[in-house]
Amino acid sequence: MTKSELIARLAELNPHLYQRDVERIVTTIFDEIAAALARGDRVELRGFGAFSVKRRDARQGRNPRTGQTVDVSEKAVPFFKTGKQLRERLNTGK
Repeated sequence: MTKSELIARLAELNPHLYQRDVERIVTTIFDEIAAALARGDRVELRGFGAFSVKRRDARQGRNPRTGQTVDVSEKAVPFFKTGKQLRERLNTGK
């Protein structure tokens, strides 16, 4: 599901809201999650999962085309861990 599909679905389920308002709500939620992760905070949505940031150390890598060794710098990557209720829902098919 894309962001625009999510917005359309939420607007359909909430006919009392304008689509532009639903779009603003969804964008604000995503922006707040991204801002929290950028600050190094963890975002937990009970029953759904938790977003966090993991650090990857600097390392030596290889260019697959040439085989030449390259330095790969340290970086932060987003990480998502599913919540128990979401895992159960996915595994039972409900």
